[in-house]
Amino acid sequence: METATIVELSRQALWLVVSVSAPVVLVALGVGLIVSVLQAASQIQEFTLSFVPKILAVLLVLAVAAPWMGEQLVRFAQVALSGAF
Repeated sequence: METATIVELSRQALWLVVSVSAPVVLVALGVGLIVSVLQAASQIQEFTLSFVPKILAVLLVLAVAAPWMGEQLVRFAQVALSGAF
């Protein structure tokens, strides 16, 4: 395997990690921001209040996006293992 092939495969793998994890991270960020604003406005500083909505939102996103995520990972694995670069 040539160096250029390894570099290209690594670049695609890093992009895949970013694109597959982005929906989950962005939803967790958005829900965390909304909960933080609500906590600041209501002055309720309950520790678990910030985690439960995030966990539920992340589980929902994973349930919805899991087929797409799996398809992306399988497609990358097929291309990487076939050596079609």
